[in-house]
Amino acid sequence: MIENPYIEFKKQRELGDVLSDTFAFMRSQFKTFFPVFFKIVGPYLLLMVIALVFYLYYVGDQFNFMIQNQNFEGMDMLTIFGLASFYFVTLLLVYALSQSTVLHYVKSYTAGKGEIDFQAIRSDVYASLPSFVGLIFLVAISLIVGLFICCFPMIYLWVPLSLAFGIMVFEKKGAITAYGDSFRLVKDEWWITFATMVVVTIIVAIAGYAFALPTTMYNYAKMGILSGEVDAESMMEIFKDPIYILLNVVSSIAQFMLNIITLVAGAFIYFNLNEKKNFTGTNERIQNLGQRPE
Repeated sequence: MIENPYIEFKKQRELGDVLSDTFAFMRSQFKTFFPVFFKIVGPYLLLMVIALVFYLYYVGDQFNFMIQNQNFEGMDMLTIFGLASFYFVTLLLVYALSQSTVLHYVKSYTAGKGEIDFQAIRSDVYASLPSFVGLIFLVAISLIVGLFICCFPMIYLWVPLSLAFGIMVFEKKGAITAYGDSFRLVKDEWWITFATMVVVTIIVAIAGYAFALPTTMYNYAKMGILSGEVDAESMMEIFKDPIYILLNVVSSIAQFMLNIITLVAGAFIYFNLNEKKNFTGTNERIQNLGQRPE
């Protein structure tokens, strides 16, 4: 019995197959993937957590000071802006690195037929970081513009642009080219792709809510909402509460890690669409027919 059977990415899949294979891949690669992930992303994830803790504590301290002294001008807005900016930069960096690590891991996995090359993954992740950051900004600006125009354009753009990162990695294209090719990839397949992405998003959102629930319940209990006796002083002090900060950090990390499921599912969706249009995996299997492994 094979403990971790190889999961072929380069083939067509229905919606149910994408979901089942995503979780099968995560389950089979758990012991291999997460050590690779934390070796690359871990230090920056720790930096993001530190930035979040400092931001929550300092903002809570300043907010409490403002309420007690009725003096908004007493808040150190420059420091708050600096901490918020630092947290945003670390968040962007971690998101780009995690996205790149997942996709390059899948790329190494498919190239090695189940075997991965850690050194190649790490090298490719760092080399492609500027392209990932640039594409993230490009996608974010497009979605914001789509939101301002109307809600539907943003939803329409969300489907192809979510796959642009996979195109950039698996097809070795630049950010601008991957951005444009993403619309070609989903042409005539937008609705089924949208449905698949929505189902995955709902599953991840529900799981994320489960991790956020303890923080919400603790906030309600601390502020007296559950008992019906709202304590104004407790509402102010909650922002400096170490347990509140800890729960927020744990919730943020959990929801961030759950995003890996979305990224893996996105890789399966990319290969599914690419196979329907280009038959890349089919052609490779035909070429390999009759070849003996050395």
